Amino acid sequence: MFTKKDIQALLWPLVLEQILTGIMGVADTFMVSAVGEASISGVALVDSLNVLVLYFFSALAAGGTIVCSQYIGQGDRDRARLAANQVMAAALALSAVCCAGLAIFRRPVLRLIFGSVEPAVMDAAQVYLLVTALSYPFLALYTASAALHRAAGNSRRPMIVAAAADILNIAGNAVLIFVFRMGVLGAALATLASRAVSAAWLLGCQARPGQVFSLGPLAQFRPDRTMLRRIMRVGLPSAVENGMFQFGKLAVQSTVSTLGTTAIAAQAVITTMDSCVSMPGVAIGIGLITVAGQCMGRGDADQAQRYMGLFTRISAAVTVVMCVIFSAGAPLITRLTALSPEGVRLVCRITWFVCALRTVLWPCAFTLPNGLRAAGDVSFTMWVTAVSMWTLRVGLCWVLCRYTGAGLWGVWIGWCADWVLRAACFLARAKSGRWRRFNVLA
Repeated sequence: MFTKKDIQALLWPLVLEQILTGIMGVADTFMVSAVGEASISGVALVDSLNVLVLYFFSALAAGGTIVCSQYIGQGDRDRARLAANQVMAAALALSAVCCAGLAIFRRPVLRLIFGSVEPAVMDAAQVYLLVTALSYPFLALYTASAALHRAAGNSRRPMIVAAAADILNIAGNAVLIFVFRMGVLGAALATLASRAVSAAWLLGCQARPGQVFSLGPLAQFRPDRTMLRRIMRVGLPSAVENGMFQFGKLAVQSTVSTLGTTAIAAQAVITTMDSCVSMPGVAIGIGLITVAGQCMGRGDADQAQRYMGLFTRISAAVTVVMCVIFSAGAPLITRLTALSPEGVRLVCRITWFVCALRTVLWPCAFTLPNGLRAAGDVSFTMWVTAVSMWTLRVGLCWVLCRYTGAGLWGVWIGWCADWVLRAACFLARAKSGRWRRFNVLA
């Protein structure tokens, strides 16, 4: 059983890390926006694709975290360490493939997803995608190592490393964009440097003797079919779920790209603020994977259910605070951008609308299902995400934008409808208790 002190020690660094990352993301967006709407639009389009890759790496790391957490719950640290090394090796191999594929085929990929955007936007997107694709191996290694640190109960170290990397990213942006006038290329190079430093730093910490998931001998990085099956049984559905979710977001972004440069730029600012609001809740959900996973490893489903409810309530309280802050601050935040008056109005009104619904729906739609995943109930969460994403967030958005002239409002109405269905399904599943019958380590 986790004490109150244990939970606080796990959650506070996670929440602070996510908040700092969100703040740095806002600063990053504003710095690029100073170059012009074409640049911020190009970066926004590529970031939609980059988030897809990041979520794929995160899903793989989450699968490893669940397996490792359950082994720790059983007290089997040797198998937990073997699983950790398998996750690291798989993350490096998959990220290398993604890096090469997107760097080589960046133009046709961008054309396929976003169609015929303005030439200035496409030029900026190609430059940004090429450089950020080179950072994928560093991003994958950092994501996997950070997840393993958290599974071991050490969320403080990834927070420190992430904060330092964010500061390096912002400093690099300031120098390369405003001093050397490198524009989008400068922003991409700063991202590459910060990811390389964070990966090297965290891997160096993991290589120290005495770590729960210290890097093992080379033999532990060779494919172990049994362990990889266990990891992929949890990680693959999560990766598919995240992949479908992000492909859906790309489809939405493709719809947004037809609404004009002002709508694209406004969407970039809204999604950046939306990410900031959700980041503490995301952090709490990450903590829930570790806690519920260890409970299930001990065979204590009752405690796992108790923590699902506790963490969801904590997420709800934090979400309310973040929504109040960003709803009140939206008019001030938009003044720091280079948006047109029409773009400013869109950002403020949609932010107020989304924050009002988020406080009720988001914790059950996104924090609670992490408890189900930690128990191994990953297929259910995958199918709910797929159906809800493609029928509401994508389908309803497309209908509203194409046939009603709702513009950017249609995008966010579909977005919130997706939250409604998710929240209802995951609440019902948690109460049914069907997730208790899964055995990840069988």
